[in-house]
Amino acid sequence: MIAALAEAVAAELGVTVSSAPNASLRTAFVDVLGPSPSEVLRDLDGPAVVVPAFLASGYHVYQDVPREVAESGHSAVAVTAAMGPDPALTRIMAVRLRGAGWKPGDAVVFAAAGSSDSRARQDVRRAAGMLAEQLDAPVKIAYVATGTPRVPEVVASLRESGAERVYIASYLLAHGLFHQRLHDAGADGVADPIGVHPGVVRLIVDRYRSAARELVGVR
Repeated sequence: MIAALAEAVAAELGVTVSSAPNASLRTAFVDVLGPSPSEVLRDLDGPAVVVPAFLASGYHVYQDVPREVAESGHSAVAVTAAMGPDPALTRIMAVRLRGAGWKPGDAVVFAAAGSSDSRARQDVRRAAGMLAEQLDAPVKIAYVATGTPRVPEVVASLRESGAERVYIASYLLAHGLFHQRLHDAGADGVADPIGVHPGVVRLIVDRYRSAARELVGVR
């Protein structure tokens, strides 16, 4: 999914994605995959902008990314805010939820991956509040992997409270193990993840352009 998103962003910017040194757009990973941000940055000669592709700002954003930038030794790097929360993501989630069959009056579970970082959980609460406002309906936060309450528990609780139909809004970027778990949570429907949506592409491009202007002047 990250590769597809990178290609879409590159197309919007009119550049190409490549692993070659000094390519206009490169992808990097802060977990077990590679290359790491520090490895990519060490290949670059000119100013660089790092856009963290995370839906909330937790350990990766506050610790891993700055450490990687520092370890690279690169002298001209701007790091943008994470992707979420953002109204663009809220609008996409609302569209995905309606596409799954949700209608006003149906219960909504806001499903996030979860984090042990309180700042990331605060971002999730903000994102859930934005979706509730967008839908003009209450939403219940639940987590897939880290943190409580878990998604099946919240779905069951809503059933016990009298909800006839329960839908899950997926605050995940892509299909995968976490999203598959949502389909096993007992809801009437599960919205698709946010995915490679034009709104996501524009969000990343806007983050990049804003940081680039501050870093090297208007481009």
